[in-house]
Amino acid sequence: MGEWFSSIISLFSTFRVTDLIDIIIIAVFIYGIFKLVRETRAEQLLKGIFFVLIFYGAAVLLGLTMVTSILKVVLEFSVVIVVIIFQPEIRKALEQLGRSKFTSNYFFRLFQGGLITNEDKNRVTKAITDVADSAILFSHTRTGALIVFERETKLTDIASTGTVLNCDTSTAIFGNLFFNKAPLHDGACIIREGKIFAGGCILPLNSKEVTNRDIGTRHRAAIGMSEVSDAVVVVVSEETGQISMAVNGVLTRDYDRDALILRLEEMLIPPDTENESKTKRRKKRRENTDEE
Repeated sequence: MGEWFSSIISLFSTFRVTDLIDIIIIAVFIYGIFKLVRETRAEQLLKGIFFVLIFYGAAVLLGLTMVTSILKVVLEFSVVIVVIIFQPEIRKALEQLGRSKFTSNYFFRLFQGGLITNEDKNRVTKAITDVADSAILFSHTRTGALIVFERETKLTDIASTGTVLNCDTSTAIFGNLFFNKAPLHDGACIIREGKIFAGGCILPLNSKEVTNRDIGTRHRAAIGMSEVSDAVVVVVSEETGQISMAVNGVLTRDYDRDALILRLEEMLIPPDTENESKTKRRKKRRENTDEE
């Protein structure tokens, strides 16, 4: 017993801060893997790989030479196999890392091409208002629509499946795009930096199973687009006229004009940090003056 306690004490005596950091990083990495594959097809594949590892260990203990040799070859190429099998999940994880707050901060935006100007904000604000007005009209006329607001993730590959337009937004343009006799009405419209970049685009369908039977192909495409990118997708149901929005794989429904504008402005227009700081300073000075 004394030897056991002494071994534990000696172990802790050699424990360093870097060891703690190492353990935390590995724990977060493992947690991220389980969170990534949870409730996906990759979860079953991961269970299969774990079973193979257990079977390999049992084969070694039992002295099954041929089985051990075959499994050893398989495990030697396991890195390549894992990359091939989990390619969609690895891509999703890297895209999420690229969309994190750390990679979307002031420095990266400045490096990518400058800060957002007032002209850019005005153009995006106009696009939001035009989309909201059009969505209300489509809701009344039961016209299906699928409008994608591009953010950090560029959607040029998705735009290539449709027709590049590169025009200003307006309710008339949206009406022509999604008119049920128009050639581009079945596809999605992509808005980049407040302008209509492309129309008639084909979006990927959602990868997760949808339990709601009321959700059709248009809504599944909206969810799928928001799963593989940071885009904000507005969808109008052709059957019910209901206005919905998909962000990060989550579909929220029953928007009216004001609620849609407010939500889109929150998602698409970055806050003016400088003006916010000035407002806070004024508020603080006003509070100090009141106290005096």
